[in-house]
Amino acid sequence: MYYLQIFSIIGAIALFALVIDFIRRGLLKEKYSVLWLTSAVVILVLSVKKQLLDSIAGFLGIAYPPSLLFLVAFIFVLLITLHFSVVISILHEKNKAIAQELALMKNALKAAGIDVPGKSGKDKG
Repeated sequence: MYYLQIFSIIGAIALFALVIDFIRRGLLKEKYSVLWLTSAVVILVLSVKKQLLDSIAGFLGIAYPPSLLFLVAFIFVLLITLHFSVVISILHEKNKAIAQELALMKNALKAAGIDVPGKSGKDKG
């Protein structure tokens, strides 16, 4: 149990530091990092406070309390996946709307007799 606790603490601190570093370098936006940081803090708290981990595991009927850490991590990964699925869906709709607007603008320019540079459907090989 002791080694698992140390491993969990180191893993949570490493995840927290990695997310902070990604934010600092501009690889991850702050609004997308909230769930990652929250999961790292929750796992860290549950790893450090063994009594809290034991009591929550007992309340939930989990026989082996360290498996609660994996359950919590799994739930956060599911939430992060759901969050990014929503973001991707929104961006997909925005991208489709922009592509349609661009096509309408190109069509209007062609109708006005203005040559439009770029590839059109006929130019593709």
